[in-house]
Amino acid sequence: MDIKELDGAIKASSDTNRIRILCMLQAKKMCVCEIAFVLGITQPSVSRHLKKLSKSGFIEKENKSFWTNYYLCPKNGYAKIFLRELKMWTARDAVILRDRKKMAKADREKLCCS
Repeated sequence: MDIKELDGAIKASSDTNRIRILCMLQAKKMCVCEIAFVLGITQPSVSRHLKKLSKSGFIEKENKSFWTNYYLCPKNGYAKIFLRELKMWTARDAVILRDRKKMAKADREKLCCS
């Protein structure tokens, strides 16, 4: 672990939407349209957040049929530590709990193909 990894992890995790995305991805793999639906922001905005999280070593992506799924895959020690603590820090957060409920309503078949 080095100072550049720490800097990247801190910068990537210093945004509310990116924290919410990380919390969602702790539960399951998701595509851009599902994340956009839960956050209530545009798909291009979600893509920018995902790019920052990927660049800083928090997430990876995989192509599965029509969709690109994003998932947690911490590539450095700081990201691993942050994700471990994030679960505890946000366990009772009202926004995160609301996001989890909305995630259950995110139907990629309807969201992505409409």
